[in-house]
Amino acid sequence: MTLGDKIKNIREDMDLSQSEIARLIPMNQSNYSKIERNIQEPSMDQLRRICQILKIDPRYLLDLGEFEQITADDLKLLKDIKNFIKEHK
Repeated sequence: MTLGDKIKNIREDMDLSQSEIARLIPMNQSNYSKIERNIQEPSMDQLRRICQILKIDPRYLLDLGEFEQITADDLKLLKDIKNFIKEHK
């Protein structure tokens, strides 16, 4: 499913019109329609507003999934590697 399809489906599920969403972003309805039809990509600010209005996680729209958290052990390992490289130059 494309970014535009996801936005459109959620907007329709919330019973909102394209004009309502465009007014809240703010942008004109014609350009908003192009986003839903995958003709135009939203700017970062527009994407942020769409996510806020529709109450959705941008990772869902962008197919990013969950990111793993860097643990303290990971940071220690990176520091150890950095020190090893410095010592053996």
